[in-house]
Amino acid sequence: MLIGQASINLTANILSALLGLLSVFIFTRLFSPHDYGVYLLGIGFASVISVFLVGWFRNLILSGHARDDGPDVRGRVISGYLICCLTAPIAYVLGRLVGLDTNAALAAVVLSIAIGLFELTQDLVRARLMALSVMKATLVRAVAVLGLGAVVALVSPSGFLLLLSSALAYLLAVLVQSRTAWRGTKAKFDGTGLVALAKTGLPLTLSLTLLAISSVTDRFMIANLVGAADAGKYVAALDLVRQTLMMPAMSAAAAFFPMAVQIHASKGDAAVRSHLSECVELLLSITLPACLGFAVISAHVANIILGPDFRELAAQTMPIIAVAVVFQILTQQYLHASFLLSGRNSFYLINTASIIAANVILSYVLVSHYGTVGAAWARLGADVVGFSCALVLSRFAFKVPLPLGRLAQIMIAGLVMALTVAALDRNLHVADLTACAVLASAGLITYAALCWLFDISRIRGRLKTGFAMFRAKFANING
Repeated sequence: MLIGQASINLTANILSALLGLLSVFIFTRLFSPHDYGVYLLGIGFASVISVFLVGWFRNLILSGHARDDGPDVRGRVISGYLICCLTAPIAYVLGRLVGLDTNAALAAVVLSIAIGLFELTQDLVRARLMALSVMKATLVRAVAVLGLGAVVALVSPSGFLLLLSSALAYLLAVLVQSRTAWRGTKAKFDGTGLVALAKTGLPLTLSLTLLAISSVTDRFMIANLVGAADAGKYVAALDLVRQTLMMPAMSAAAAFFPMAVQIHASKGDAAVRSHLSECVELLLSITLPACLGFAVISAHVANIILGPDFRELAAQTMPIIAVAVVFQILTQQYLHASFLLSGRNSFYLINTASIIAANVILSYVLVSHYGTVGAAWARLGADVVGFSCALVLSRFAFKVPLPLGRLAQIMIAGLVMALTVAALDRNLHVADLTACAVLASAGLITYAALCWLFDISRIRGRLKTGFAMFRAKFANING
């Protein structure tokens, strides 16, 4: 079931990422670095506000809606969300304080409300393990962002209008999911229940909000110290890395987090630890080779995807960011499961505080001394600090397993693959697109062979089982 859910989520995110890459390809050619920088700064600000709007309800949905053994939580969720939206004027003031102009701040607040509603809707559907429905909404959002953004680029290429078009895209995706997620919901303004929810959700909300702040600190630091144009160039590279590399991890985590909650509730600690041991091996076996391989071929990727004004800086920063993503994924998509299963919401806050403190300090120092490239090194340092802190905290919460022997095999396989691709790249003198195809194929073949050799994620048994099922099904069809 884990593999099936993860496969559907991965398919959705691959298609969404491909559309996202197409968006970057178009937008970095049709928008100036400054206008694209305004758009990306607005997106970053909206992501922070949207996390604050929905963070209160994440654990309620995961624990109450996923188990499906109690009262319907959707009424409380939607009423609480509407109350949170009343903070929009404060969000607008904050947007102005961090450097957004009037129009961009207004559009970013509208976008944050749309993103929050979309994320709540997806969480409700995801908690019920309805991966196909999640995939449909994800693709609608991606197509709408691309289509509406292209219209804006042709009509009036400004960052403000691009932000508004993205807000409309999120609302269209919510409309697609509305019947599945919200049908029959009755908003109930239960004061006592909402106060209790606010108290229990405060640590997680603060930690998630601070984590979102830490993820955008570097772009605002660059905008204020260097300029919006450089921020646009840097974030274009950053988002290209994150869109490509985060999707496999998020696909896997979207399946195993709800399953972990269900297994823990029904079968206990030993069963969920066995499940998580399998999950972390699968997570790293997907994430590590993807990140290392991307780091090696990032210069070719930048030349293909990004506009001419964005390429030079991207080639310098993307390898660093790709390595940072490994630590970010292990922290957020695995170690945080320890805090969820133990109910230690305050640990989210402690972990996030360590990340944001490291990011702010490192960003200010390194951007001041080394310019925009320093922001990439600051992000790597902050993610390493966050991983280390989360690892220590997990020992005092629910002790998630770390099968070091199995994980070491994955690291060896990933490093051998990366070195092989790098050696081939030095002797390859072809166009960027051809180079990417050749290098990616070589890396995939090398890593697949090493996976079979080390039996990573028990691939031998799973392939044999899958082949046997296919053969039996084929026989039944012929019969």
